[in-house]
Amino acid sequence: MSEKATETRDLIFEVLRPFADEKGVSLSEGTELAADLDLDSMKIMEVLLEIEDRLDISIPQNILPNLRTLADLERELDALKTH
Repeated sequence: MSEKATETRDLIFEVLRPFADEKGVSLSEGTELAADLDLDSMKIMEVLLEIEDRLDISIPQNILPNLRTLADLERELDALKTH
């Protein structure tokens, strides 16, 4: 695993931990944003805005349909960070 991937995963876990704690869910790559963390589209947008601020990147809305699990989010963020 690359250092960049670890940094991205750590950030995702940090941002989503309050939601996981509230639902009593352990975070993993397979954790589903909607089903496991009960995040609706508005909450997902808030999460993405926080990640944008912390990584100083812009996340296009057209990736939203691709974001089902934490692994999906990590993959999309890593792709954005390399461009």
